[in-house]
Amino acid sequence: MDCDFDILIVGGGMVGATMAYALSPLPLRIGVIEAVPFKSDNQPSYDDRAIALAYGSARIFEAMGLWHKFADKVSPIKKIHVSDRGHFGVARIDSVEEKVDGLGYVIENRVVGAVLAKALPKLENVELICPATVTDVEMDTNQARLSIESDGQQMQLTSKLVIAADGGNSVVRQLLEIPTRSWDYGQAAVIANVTPERHHQGVAYERFTDTGPVAMLPNSYAETGDPNRCSLVWTVRSGDEDRVLGLSDDDFLAELQTRFGYRLGVLEKVGRRNAYPLKLVRAKQQVRPRLALIGNAAHTLHPIAGQGFNLGQRDVAVLADVLAAAIAKGEDIGATEVMQRYSDWRHWDHKKVIGFTDGLARLFSNPLAPVALARNIGLFTVDVVPPLKRLLSRQTMGLAGKLPRLAMGLPLQG
Repeated sequence: MDCDFDILIVGGGMVGATMAYALSPLPLRIGVIEAVPFKSDNQPSYDDRAIALAYGSARIFEAMGLWHKFADKVSPIKKIHVSDRGHFGVARIDSVEEKVDGLGYVIENRVVGAVLAKALPKLENVELICPATVTDVEMDTNQARLSIESDGQQMQLTSKLVIAADGGNSVVRQLLEIPTRSWDYGQAAVIANVTPERHHQGVAYERFTDTGPVAMLPNSYAETGDPNRCSLVWTVRSGDEDRVLGLSDDDFLAELQTRFGYRLGVLEKVGRRNAYPLKLVRAKQQVRPRLALIGNAAHTLHPIAGQGFNLGQRDVAVLADVLAAAIAKGEDIGATEVMQRYSDWRHWDHKKVIGFTDGLARLFSNPLAPVALARNIGLFTVDVVPPLKRLLSRQTMGLAGKLPRLAMGLPLQG
């Protein structure tokens, strides 16, 4: 039975758009269904939100031929400094020891989105179906059938495989009644850009406090005109975010100063603030015949250690690798055994990263003195024992475990 598409990707955000671009070298008809029109905004703003790309994620973009479009708009992370407020423990990771230019790179969502929005329409085998929303999903032995609404019109599309990349509130996941496991951390993340007195020197700070971690990431590429600018992720207790958002700039900076300390001197400027609740959500089924969930549709993490988007990037790279191999063997790309190969490959990375981030979030929020002592001994041990530091470095850089071709910097085919 002939289908309208080989693959329909639901969600054209950073993960979904990257998935489409990664698959574009393969002999596939790809459709991307996105509710919001693709557009490019090239005006830099002090308030642009940013993500921390792991070294491995940057290598995925490089293997796809996109990294050169980002390279002059990133702030390299030269060092990572982890500390526990009011305690002795500290751990440090240095890019020099890892023999890389950066352990990771801070880049604005807007920049990544603009590059992908410009690149996707140029791909001959990728069709952008937007603005459009999915209203129903049906699966049978030979195909998937999606009902969509676009410009007030209803239509149906068929494909051999559906890739759900439509975020933490995935419509596809809900329509197919895929259950999730979730945990509410009782925390919210306050996001802003902050300018300190001193230059960050490429250091990313993760400082644990009794309400959760405070992360300060270097984010000062030349276009912003602010060489000291940092991206802030400040974890507060649920219910306190409205108070923090409502503070005057001076009061906000004063309270943040108390939580973060003076490693960057006096905090001088803050931009627009936003907040969102923190939950761990994981789909109990991440594959079915003719279906794969990737990115936040499959797993939404605590932002501690900045692993969420990078885990989604590895979903993209592994799924692309599995599908390329299936095509080379003449297999049905939506078949149960192909989807299971993807699931089996991703299982350990998902389990490890979710366990790592969830464990850190719980451990460093525990106020008990014996727990505080144990975690600070742990930080100190990681800092002085090279094999442990190496293990943490590889995990942070997204280079642990079996790597797909794109994460090794290799093209998908060849």
